[in-house]
Amino acid sequence: MSIKCKQIFDWIEEWARPELAEDWDRIGLLAGAPADEVHKVLVTLDVTNDLITEAIAENAQLIVAHHPLYRDPLPFLRADLYPASHLCRLIRQGIALYAAHTNLDIACGGINDILADKLGLTDIDLLLPTAEESLYKVVVFVPAGYEEQVRQAMCSQGAGWIGAYSDCTFQAQGTGTFRPLEGTTPFLGRRGELEKASEFRLETIVPQQRLDRVLKMMISAHPYEEVAYDIYPLQNQGEKIGLGRVGKLPAPLTLFDFVKSVKERLGLPVVKFSGEAEKRVSRVALCGGGAMSLFEHAVKCGADVYLTGDVRHHAALDALDQGIAVVDAGHYGTERVVVPVLADYIRRRAEEAGEELAVAVSRVNTDPFKYH
Repeated sequence: MSIKCKQIFDWIEEWARPELAEDWDRIGLLAGAPADEVHKVLVTLDVTNDLITEAIAENAQLIVAHHPLYRDPLPFLRADLYPASHLCRLIRQGIALYAAHTNLDIACGGINDILADKLGLTDIDLLLPTAEESLYKVVVFVPAGYEEQVRQAMCSQGAGWIGAYSDCTFQAQGTGTFRPLEGTTPFLGRRGELEKASEFRLETIVPQQRLDRVLKMMISAHPYEEVAYDIYPLQNQGEKIGLGRVGKLPAPLTLFDFVKSVKERLGLPVVKFSGEAEKRVSRVALCGGGAMSLFEHAVKCGADVYLTGDVRHHAALDALDQGIAVVDAGHYGTERVVVPVLADYIRRRAEEAGEELAVAVSRVNTDPFKYH
């Protein structure tokens, strides 16, 4: 058995919505077609020549990567020039390529939340809020006796969450009217005759990212041939999303001990840092990848230390002058944490859907640096 590429893309995009990505980013399907059949997925941080060789050896039909193979539009598709050469190789082998990049950085539960969790941070908040999730009220009219069936179906897909409360709905009983016309197969009533039915008005709140799933499940669980429902945009504040995270250590540490903890928890051979080794740190700001552009926000939020990758000489000097320690755990080191989590997510969604899909984590180390 196999499934279509598009099904896997839909699962990923329910978590890391494409609209979250930065304008310059090159996400989504980069090679292949949505209708391609997939038996096995290989998940990786980067797409390299060795990674493609591994995908061929693993008989994978789809590569899901964090970093896109290219950012700028390709002026040609030549097999002798990089990066088009990699695309040509993938196409010849019938391997599709999909990337979830800055949308996975920003998404709730994405790279930065995974990184914060790895480091044991508590009281986690956004370092730089960039948007707020839209909320909708969905109202559906259900015949008496089926209201619980429809309610459970909607809530199973993420409807009805208010803060730490789930399954939040409201229902009121009333009378619905309709006249089945020619060509219909009504659940209640007879064609051509006005039907008055005892119905429940069922309403609940739904975040935008789950709206399509909730509507699909609602319609599937509803007994009517034509489902009557309304969707209202709300002014209520939804969940905020953004770049980076800031949180607290369970207990203050010296900067040296914090760096040691980062190295151990992320399994890194080396970690660079700037600042006084004996300085006490408690409040930690972070952003995976190379994100010194967010350093000023770490200053504003009162962080004692900022963790990221690709820190340049002068940026570290600027941080020292402002009294904030900087830990450079590398671009690769701060982002590879997402690979097994993304693989587990795809595997779980396939199991929930009753699909047979092999999901493997790449064994290729794509860190371009060696350490001596």
